[in-house]
Amino acid sequence: MSELATKISEIANSIGEMRSSIETRVGELEKRWARLPDNDNHISRGDDFSPGHALAATEAFKQLDGGRMRGRASVEMATITSGVGTVGAGASAGTSLVPGHRVPGIVTPAERAFTVRDLIAPGKTNLASIEYVKETGYTNSARPVTEGETKPKSDLTFNMVTTPVRTIAHLFDASLQILSDAATLASYIDVRATYGLKLKEEDQLLWGSGVGQNLHGILPQATTFDTGLRKVGDTKIDILRRAILQVRQAEYRASGIILNPDDVADIETTKDSQGRYIYINVVEGGNNRIWKLPIVETTAMPTGEFAVGAWNIAAQVFDRQQAVLEVSTEHADNFARNMCTFRCEERLALAVYRPESFVHGEFDIST
Repeated sequence: MSELATKISEIANSIGEMRSSIETRVGELEKRWARLPDNDNHISRGDDFSPGHALAATEAFKQLDGGRMRGRASVEMATITSGVGTVGAGASAGTSLVPGHRVPGIVTPAERAFTVRDLIAPGKTNLASIEYVKETGYTNSARPVTEGETKPKSDLTFNMVTTPVRTIAHLFDASLQILSDAATLASYIDVRATYGLKLKEEDQLLWGSGVGQNLHGILPQATTFDTGLRKVGDTKIDILRRAILQVRQAEYRASGIILNPDDVADIETTKDSQGRYIYINVVEGGNNRIWKLPIVETTAMPTGEFAVGAWNIAAQVFDRQQAVLEVSTEHADNFARNMCTFRCEERLALAVYRPESFVHGEFDIST
């Protein structure tokens, strides 16, 4: 009986040690889980779900019967998931602990390259409008005169021109929770919001009607291309040279050409009667050039039209406030809905000093 009692005691001690070991390991698993950071690669933790609870829920662990039975229990960590989230709505297709292969960043749609503003002289202002004195008339009566003769009189007339500062702005709504979970989203909104402003700014610089809160753009004030300068058989390349000549005849020197990408492609693929390319692709400072002038490609210019001008001296953009992104929860019912609103805006004015130095026309080489 003493031997049997001894063996029973040994078995009881072994079971106790095994139970203690299992409890220790479960405790360690729960501690490790608690130390995991809360991010997109891990699930939200609660009191009712942890690796320890998952282990205790396995059939193998239950068969240990509180340590009264020998055995082994394990749980595959990769199978522990939150069971929530939809792919396409912010959740990863992978599991919480074994995430899917995530390509960094956000895939953005196509964007227009902004270069029109780069042609125009920059400026700054702290006031609500720009005023400048503009020469509106000049009568040149200069001629050779004899000694003692009354000198001929020339006339100059001036006009005060005022161009107001205009505001371009828009809003974006976003969830505070999403911003907390995806810190890069705020910077992405910043980029896209600023892009939206620049997109509208370029249209305003070229085509603004000057009515209401619109800028008075360059092309509505530009001189129409003189079709009398055209010659029979002129290509688009020739017509651009005629437009440069028209600017020069107005006593200005052209500094750039604005074209639609379709017309640039037509020019670059122009061939002679033997199928040889005529246009030589000259690049200087990263810009394509034709007739020694930089070409600005933009879809803001309709296909079949062009603009040539002394952009660097005949117009100027004044920044009152460069693009600024602000965020607030104090908009509409944002506070109640845990939302925030981004506001992106800029303030600027456009002064067109010499409209006659800009020539705008259509190629229309078929007539």
